[in-house]
Amino acid sequence: MKPRYVAGVVALAVGLAASVEAGAQAYPNRPLRLIVPFPPGGGVDIANRIVTSRLADFVGQQIVIENRSGAAGNLGAEIAAKSTPDGYTLFGCNVASHGVSPAIYRKLPFSAEKDLVPIGLYGTTPNVLVIHPAVPAKSVAEFIAHAKSTGGKLNYASPGVGTSPHMTMELFKLAAGINLVHVAYKGGAPALQDVMGGHVVGMFGNLAEQISAIRAGRTRALAVSSPKRNPNLPDVPTVAESGFPGFDVSSWYGCCAPAGVPRQILDRLNADLLKTLDLPDIRERFAQQSVDVKPTTRAEFAAWIRTEIEKWTKVVKGAGITVE
Repeated sequence: MKPRYVAGVVALAVGLAASVEAGAQAYPNRPLRLIVPFPPGGGVDIANRIVTSRLADFVGQQIVIENRSGAAGNLGAEIAAKSTPDGYTLFGCNVASHGVSPAIYRKLPFSAEKDLVPIGLYGTTPNVLVIHPAVPAKSVAEFIAHAKSTGGKLNYASPGVGTSPHMTMELFKLAAGINLVHVAYKGGAPALQDVMGGHVVGMFGNLAEQISAIRAGRTRALAVSSPKRNPNLPDVPTVAESGFPGFDVSSWYGCCAPAGVPRQILDRLNADLLKTLDLPDIRERFAQQSVDVKPTTRAEFAAWIRTEIEKWTKVVKGAGITVE
């Protein structure tokens, strides 16, 4: 190889490296979008709006929430996974997209672990069993008795097939030996609207999206799905202490990006997210929504996702749960 040719190749390589580094340093130079795979007002939407309200300060650009609901969150996940991996599209990953869906659906238009890479976890929240106030039940035991007395004719709502609230209710049905008719909605907010309207008997929902309606008396909370009672609802028992020991299901929220985003950008976003989650006002807002903040590194979040997929795969197989 001629010396002049070698020098040219080296110069080209150095130039490309410098260009990549300069591009990373210039990031971001325009607003970002964060795809939320559920409608406004639901737990995933609330969590991401809380985070982006201050994350934008550290990123140095506006972060626009884009709600792309459908297919239990899988539509938004697919859109995010197929987006240009330049760091300008983020995704509000959650227990549905990166836990339940990979376990329950045989074919997905995206790979949770290959097409969407983790940035960081926000936190976790329990699901809560709520019913319309007119339903003649003030405890889990009374609700079970009421359900059995109707012969399986009661409808219950969920944010969509394969979501954490749907799976939680299915597990509860199996444990309680009751039959309820599943009505799938395009998100937690519209499902809750029909519970409050008395069109369905009740639902399991993320406590973050249910807490306001409970406090306003528009729904009645019977139990939370976490191992311990929630400080925002200290008088509401757990499902476990209501006769079902070991019952433990929680929802979680985090941030991911399309695979292929440069590592330095992902690391930058994780660092900015950690700063955001450390802010007292952010922690207070999450506490008000019953979300337990759990900051992670990118590697820790990746391990969390693997564990969630393994857990839900075992649950789906063990319970024989199938998608309608």
